[in-house]
Amino acid sequence: MFYRRYRHSISNMERAGHITGGLNGSAKCVTLVTVETLNNKDQSQSLSFPNDKPRKKKKKKSTSKHRKSLSEVITVPHGSMLRDTSSLSDSDVKKKEDSKVKKLPNILSPGRLEELATPPPRQLSLPVHLVMKSNEKKKKLPLLAAIKPENEKSEKERFMRANFNYNPYFVYRGCVDDDVMDKFRDPSDKYIPHAILIMEKAISYFGTYETFEEVTGGRILSKSQIYSLVKKYLKNEELEDEVTLNLSEDMLSRGSMTRSKGKAMLNVRCVNLRECWAEGLLRHELGTHYLRSCNTRYQPWHSWRVRRDLGMGPINPTEEGLASLHSVLFRDRPYLWRAALLYYTTFMASRLSFKELFMDIEKFVYNPNVRWDYCLRAKRGQEDTSRPGCFCKDQVYLDGALQLLKRRRVLDFHLLVRLGKISYEDVDRECVTEIAQLENTRIPWFMNDLTIYRRQLDHIAYTNGLTDDVLSSAE
Repeated sequence: MFYRRYRHSISNMERAGHITGGLNGSAKCVTLVTVETLNNKDQSQSLSFPNDKPRKKKKKKSTSKHRKSLSEVITVPHGSMLRDTSSLSDSDVKKKEDSKVKKLPNILSPGRLEELATPPPRQLSLPVHLVMKSNEKKKKLPLLAAIKPENEKSEKERFMRANFNYNPYFVYRGCVDDDVMDKFRDPSDKYIPHAILIMEKAISYFGTYETFEEVTGGRILSKSQIYSLVKKYLKNEELEDEVTLNLSEDMLSRGSMTRSKGKAMLNVRCVNLRECWAEGLLRHELGTHYLRSCNTRYQPWHSWRVRRDLGMGPINPTEEGLASLHSVLFRDRPYLWRAALLYYTTFMASRLSFKELFMDIEKFVYNPNVRWDYCLRAKRGQEDTSRPGCFCKDQVYLDGALQLLKRRRVLDFHLLVRLGKISYEDVDRECVTEIAQLENTRIPWFMNDLTIYRRQLDHIAYTNGLTDDVLSSAE
């Protein structure tokens, strides 16, 4: 180290002109002594400084060695080596350049046009509050609550912005057992002709669904008007102390009955609810579902074990069929439009994707918002709606209504309601009627006069074109 510093100082002096004509004797002597000292291994170690570190030599970057101009190099396909074009003729170079240009076909096939029009596949980027954590488990909820999409609003906006050319991807918080969902994945086409007949009858009379909606639905109610109408109905049925009201904007259906803190609750979707439909909704939910549920509590088959021992049939489609008839009761033109369209939409959903189903039902409904509601009900429970699939529970409305209309002249409707939630097939069974408890059971006010009630059912059958021949196939 000392030797390097000394030689460095000598060289600086030479450059500065202090030393000329070589080194003097003393300098040479010092140089010799220093070299000898450095050659001695033991002494060189004693002369080194502990804090000094050897300097690293900086590598100089290689300059333009074998550099070529851009014109002398061409780009070749990935995986090949660059080569000089000096060995290529002008025609070969021109062929190389032409091969890099992709020529588009002059005429695009219809399939290619549809492919270009379809939005590219996207990566699923969900809002933070919808992303499931790795250690988070889906909650077990009631069936209809579990299959309600969490991102329904955002997917609807995306669907509308895409001009209906997009299949939504739904996210769910709850989980449902596959065994339960399998029961609602196989729709029936038995009453498809009946459903189409009902909708064609309505369109032939009103012209369009929008006109049918405006005439048969009446004016749109505000929240305060809905509240007053419900309170009035509860008073007529003497249910003011039994049922509470919940107005919501996020429901898939128009209404439902649930229980909250041990008390019955009527849930009503207050968005675009029309007056006549609200009255039908109250007859549907309170006059049918709630009263039949109350009457069931007095019966021995309130227990599922007793129901099984008696060999009683399922509640549906009788339950929802009766409620559907009560929804249109007392209307001037009581078309079973909603039950028919739900039946048709559910069946077609098992064969079509969401956007294909949306376009298919345009022949019955033009309003995009109404079509979205029907398609959503048919596709709920499904994540990727680009594939065929459905939730076929909504078929019970038309199925049950047709069965009851076929037997409207012989069936005891008072007993059907007083016995609670049972199938119409169990009304005439002796093992059921012998143990039935009819005391304290109730019927809705609109069923007090059974003669008028049957006359209304005849009017429903006649308006929808459901003659005895058409209803003969209903089982």
